Amino acid sequence: MTKQEAQLDQFKKALARLNEALAASQSDIVRDSAIQRFEFTIDMAWKLVKTCLEEKCGVVCQSPKECFREAYKQKMLAYDEFWLELVDMRNQTSHTYREEAAKSVFERLPKAAEYMQALVKTVEQKQ
Repeated sequence: MTKQEAQLDQFKKALARLNEALAASQSDIVRDSAIQRFEFTIDMAWKLVKTCLEEKCGVVCQSPKECFREAYKQKMLAYDEFWLELVDMRNQTSHTYREEAAKSVFERLPKAAEYMQALVKTVEQKQ
């Protein structure tokens, strides 16, 4: 199994866990759990993109936003600022806890999960 295949497998499992939290009856605990799952899932997403760029395109990137921008340039992902917003959302939730921010991020998680599912399909098609 290649590094990319292993990362894709782990990413798919993390995304399933995020979707599981999003499908649960809403409560503060479920919201916080979903946000935590989002944080590690978006981390896995950018690292998967990083590996794909390195292995398929010979491009090295170091940060989440840099990798997503490079993925746009390489036509791996269609240009969409939402990927960059996801990184900002992750940074916002992982460093401080504010009720309003948590609610705002949670409301955007279904769209985030859709984007991440699309990333799975993109990576699978390019293998």
